Amino acid sequence: MPSLPRNVRRQLLGWYQSNRRDLPWRRTADPYAIWISEAMLQQTRVETVIPYYERFLDRFPDVQALASADLDDVLGEWAGLGYYSRARNLQRAAQIIVEEHAGHLPDDPEQLRALPGVGRYTAGAVASIAFDRPEPIVDGNVTRVLARLLDMHDDVGKPAAQRRLWEVAGELVKGPEPGDLNQALMELGATVCIPRAPRCLACPLLRHCQAYRKSDPAGLPVKGRKKPPRRVEAVAALVLRRGRALAVRRPPSGLLGGLWELPGDDLQDREKAPEGILRGLRERVGLEVTNPQKLGTVEHIFTHRLLKLHVFRCDEAPRGRTRLSGFDAHRWLPPTSLRELPQGGVTRKALTLLLGEPP
Repeated sequence: MPSLPRNVRRQLLGWYQSNRRDLPWRRTADPYAIWISEAMLQQTRVETVIPYYERFLDRFPDVQALASADLDDVLGEWAGLGYYSRARNLQRAAQIIVEEHAGHLPDDPEQLRALPGVGRYTAGAVASIAFDRPEPIVDGNVTRVLARLLDMHDDVGKPAAQRRLWEVAGELVKGPEPGDLNQALMELGATVCIPRAPRCLACPLLRHCQAYRKSDPAGLPVKGRKKPPRRVEAVAALVLRRGRALAVRRPPSGLLGGLWELPGDDLQDREKAPEGILRGLRERVGLEVTNPQKLGTVEHIFTHRLLKLHVFRCDEAPRGRTRLSGFDAHRWLPPTSLRELPQGGVTRKALTLLLGEPP
């Protein structure tokens, strides 16, 4: 497979200086702010990230503020971005930075990769953009650009193709302005070399693009077929006692770790929703309820599963004392206060069904 011509680097940097978008994390040299942006941008669109990024930095302006914050506050500022392990990892990493690096983000890629949640891509992005280190990055945008430039027809998810992409990215980043070079690759993939109907005639690297000359850029990169999301059904209920509703918090690790939700459980094999809510409340929070009213269902797509949640309301006071199994905390709150807790998208949908649209 051919390598890239030497002048690709110069042309890419020239294009970037004239065409880059004005994004808030490009107006700062603060390694902390750059790190936060890279964590948020993983698997999330730029337009979605911008307001979250600005609010997050207002609330946690430096490593020390993030390290010492209450996890509920961190997750609350993150709520809506999804992939909540990113927020938990950010805080754990901030605590390590305070304890082991005197509160300063390390500039060494290996030390960066030792932090929770920091993989090869994030370490390369932070090292190159914040510290001017010639470290490569390969994300979805970079993969698409390089696969088309090289006319790569191998499955880009395979180890051999990944090694080749990182090798080419590593060759390309060597030289002046490595941070701009990496951002230029990502910018080109985000704005010109887009997945469908790429804007080839606007590309500064058109004459170097092997796919444009030999095949079909829109057909690249080649990716293995994803498995369809697994369908899962669950139940949850607004359980009321003396005008207050029960909220439970998931353990720190795992899906939606550390977030609050309505009590309930996954449905067991062939179990009906009315039976499941009675069993789930009994087994997971130790409460016996009568006459739960089903108000409807909500659906939510996670990375690997499609959840159908049956939502109930229990107006009659439950019998028993709250005993948690699989949750690590609980609160009895006025129903409208449930929305103030850090929670995932599926819980927000359930609360909208139960309480109406938020004010």
